[in-house]
Amino acid sequence: MVNTNNVTELIFTGLFQDPEVQRVCFVVFLPMYLATLVGNGLIVLTVNVSKSLHSPMYFFLSYLSLVEITYSSTIVPKFITDLLAKIKTISLEGCVAQIFFFHFFGVTEILLLVVMAYDRYVAICKPLHYMNIMSHQLCHVLVTGSWLGGFFHSIIQILITIRLPFCGPNVIDHYFCDLQPLFKLACTDTSMEGVIVLANSGLIALCSFLILVSSYVVILFNLRNHSAEGRYKALSTCASHITVVLLFFGPAIFLYMRASSTFTEDKLVAVFYTVVTPMLNPIIYTLRNAEVKIAMRRLGGKKNSGME
Repeated sequence: MVNTNNVTELIFTGLFQDPEVQRVCFVVFLPMYLATLVGNGLIVLTVNVSKSLHSPMYFFLSYLSLVEITYSSTIVPKFITDLLAKIKTISLEGCVAQIFFFHFFGVTEILLLVVMAYDRYVAICKPLHYMNIMSHQLCHVLVTGSWLGGFFHSIIQILITIRLPFCGPNVIDHYFCDLQPLFKLACTDTSMEGVIVLANSGLIALCSFLILVSSYVVILFNLRNHSAEGRYKALSTCASHITVVLLFFGPAIFLYMRASSTFTEDKLVAVFYTVVTPMLNPIIYTLRNAEVKIAMRRLGGKKNSGME
């Protein structure tokens, strides 16, 4: 890559140009990132420590929270520090690495959300066979498959990117490295690469979203045969997952499945799915899940008793 490019360093334009606005963004986004780390980290710790949260649903939730931490940490720490920097730079190799991990963790999260929908489908539609179907071994296979799916997707993106020549300019119109703004800097026609990226990223998001919608249509159809209490309990366990799905897939489909592209608009949408959504997920799951809240209180009680 270094041998075929004159450009070795890239400059971000950032989210906003006004230094005062950037300082305000720093004050707003730093606590949000810290809340993402603490909230998701607390879910991972609680699920792994609490004996009452060892069901497949919470097993998948702990991995989702772990992915949220890594996904957000790929972008947000540099973004926050760049808000206080006059010139926001990144090496070309660092840019490619950021693209790799951003897409790796992003698609892993998508596949984990699909896995969690399948878990809810089995729990509600095949309750008598749930423990036999969702065995310990299958849960690990599904999680491993999610990680591998994200890895292979990201490898394809990187193989596309490293073949492109970059000979200037070196200003990337974004606050982090992503494929479309980087393609604008290539010294060649990237229309074919754009089509491949659209197929690889956009279709994964769209197809996964359609699978999720279909699974919940089947779940709602099956709930007709349940009692009112059973329907309420089933819907309450699904509500958090549906909310997270809508928060994650809404911006993703908006960005990847449209013909035109306005980078200012893209950057504002990107803030939502890189900064806001990872912070909201633990709040959504804990506020609507009594078992998680009880386990967290017990965990807090053990820590307090241990300190006394």
